[in-house]
Amino acid sequence: MLQRILELRKALNDHNYRYYVLNDPAISDYDYDRMMRELQDLEAAYPQYDDPNSPSHRVGSDLSGEFATVAHRYPMLSLSNTYSLEELHEFCDRVTREVGPTEYVCELKFDGTAISVTYENGRLVRAVTRGDGSTGDDVTANVRTIRSIPLELRGNDYPSFFEIRGEILMPRASFNRLNAEREEAGESPFANPRNAAAGTLKQQSSAVVARRGLDNFMYYLVGDELPYTSHWESLRKAKEWGFKISEHMKLCRSIDAIDDYIRMVDKLRETLPYDTDGVVIKVNDYVLQRKLGYTAKSPRWAVAYKFKAEQALTRLNSVDFQVGRTGAITPVANLDPVQLAGTTVKRASLHNAEQIALLDIRLHDMVYVEKGGEIIPKIVGVELSRRPADSVPFEYITHCPECGTLLVKYEGEAKHYCPNQSHCPPQILGRIIHFIARRAMDIEGLGEETVALLYQQGLIRDIADLYDLTAVQLAPLPRLGDKSAENIVKSIRRSTEIPFPRVLFALGIRFVGETTAKNLAVHFGSLDAMMAASREELLAADEVGEKIADSIVQYLADEENQRIVARLREAGVQFSGRKREGLSESLEGKTFVISGTFARHSRDQLKELIELHGGKNLAAVSSNTDFLLAGANMGPAKLAKAQKLGVEIIDEERFLTMIGEGNASRPTSVAEQENNPVQGSLF
Repeated sequence: MLQRILELRKALNDHNYRYYVLNDPAISDYDYDRMMRELQDLEAAYPQYDDPNSPSHRVGSDLSGEFATVAHRYPMLSLSNTYSLEELHEFCDRVTREVGPTEYVCELKFDGTAISVTYENGRLVRAVTRGDGSTGDDVTANVRTIRSIPLELRGNDYPSFFEIRGEILMPRASFNRLNAEREEAGESPFANPRNAAAGTLKQQSSAVVARRGLDNFMYYLVGDELPYTSHWESLRKAKEWGFKISEHMKLCRSIDAIDDYIRMVDKLRETLPYDTDGVVIKVNDYVLQRKLGYTAKSPRWAVAYKFKAEQALTRLNSVDFQVGRTGAITPVANLDPVQLAGTTVKRASLHNAEQIALLDIRLHDMVYVEKGGEIIPKIVGVELSRRPADSVPFEYITHCPECGTLLVKYEGEAKHYCPNQSHCPPQILGRIIHFIARRAMDIEGLGEETVALLYQQGLIRDIADLYDLTAVQLAPLPRLGDKSAENIVKSIRRSTEIPFPRVLFALGIRFVGETTAKNLAVHFGSLDAMMAASREELLAADEVGEKIADSIVQYLADEENQRIVARLREAGVQFSGRKREGLSESLEGKTFVISGTFARHSRDQLKELIELHGGKNLAAVSSNTDFLLAGANMGPAKLAKAQKLGVEIIDEERFLTMIGEGNASRPTSVAEQENNPVQGSLF
């Protein structure tokens, strides 16, 4: 058994390297998952062969407790920064005076959080944050979940002991997904990917870290017996060992070449999938690095040239206060229009009362607006020399701008909140819009404008009222009509089939996002069980902390929420984790790729049905695909590849027949589709 375990570990490490570093996967997700399951089963059956560097441990573990503080064997210093080419040229002139003409390695300056990872005999043994440069936090368990960081090195020509340093970062795609989840859960979004990466790396649960999609680039080796005499050669060799090294490094032999590289990166950085905030210039030769030495805080052989975040000066005219579905108050500045980073900016975030007071922002000030790393522009300063003589300090509101309720500020929260959740219109509308969203109850035909109109007309006052709507009530409304009204009512009725985890998410309990809702549904099985659970029992659910548990208790204890839940239950909404009648294991072991649009289900609904019946969804057609579920306007490339590989192509009716819900009585083969004009029209 040990031999098979070792074979699986090596194979999975190789596939991780191909997928996350080379971006060249060699097997399907299905085959990868199958191998991982086999390894996990063997490790569970033979615990004596457990290894902390096994790829099975990348999925993360339970709470790890406080981080231990570890002393850096080699000091982990910060770089000196410069924002001007003149200062950069002075750095190069100083280097030339002290050691003569030399080569420089120019690299991207990644906007993340620094990490130092130690390897002994080719195996990862420790990962430590920068900390104060002398000591840092041991975040090894979390770093093991980052799949682009190798647990075991490739080849056999690496030093027996060395450290490699780099940057943990969060790609923009992961950042946008994480912020969407946080906003849906009622949590404040991260300001930028750098903050998100740093916050994620310090999570106490490595399972949370594993899901957030961190990435890394390594950029410096440290050790007593490095195999090469230059930084450039060492990084090229580190890439062979399995480390993710930036492809945008360049060896430069003159100041002009460095300047050209900086100009190139300034254009390139807008197209990269991750944030960079400058360029790092390092002396290439290790002997010259040692000769140049260090100051108390930074090496004298390297410097960071940082790009200035683009700013604009404009006038602050007024401040609006927006109320979110959780009652959070967000101040937004209304500005004189100004050009910034290629767009016209009229509004900017003021974040909260503390930020306004910190910057002493006042009405009619001339303010500096910046977009560096932010989702929306923010005000970063005031031009005091242009402040009006009659200026007075800004007074933050004390009552909700929508319902007049006295605002509250909870301990540990930066924002103010309106506590009137049952009668504050923006909160009510926000909860309804959240409830009908595609990833929640997936009620089609009701946009934000229609929901607002229904509320204004008195047809709905909460999410339960949706299930009392009739086509007769909806048809006379602007831009609807009989057909649209009937479709909306049908979609509302269909939403009663949405499974319990998504219903729980749709309720909009603060801090309960999609993942937490799934964990709660699995743990308790029904809303009744959750309502009967104590706070301590809620805390026992996977990844439910004190803040989430308190929020659930508060929501379920509220009489208005209890009334709404009772009405939803009467309407047939699913409040149990039990499978719907008719679900089976009919698709067990079968893999599907979905393409196109469908008459009776959304693609997300079809994916969910596949999983509920034991099947598995794949993103792309391959030889491991059993079925291509084809709808109207499907991608021609997927169709061509499926036909080339002999993958069976089915339509929606055939699929529903497979799970016992359709009307079709026979399969639809590729040949039949080619000869059937109705089927053929799908493509």
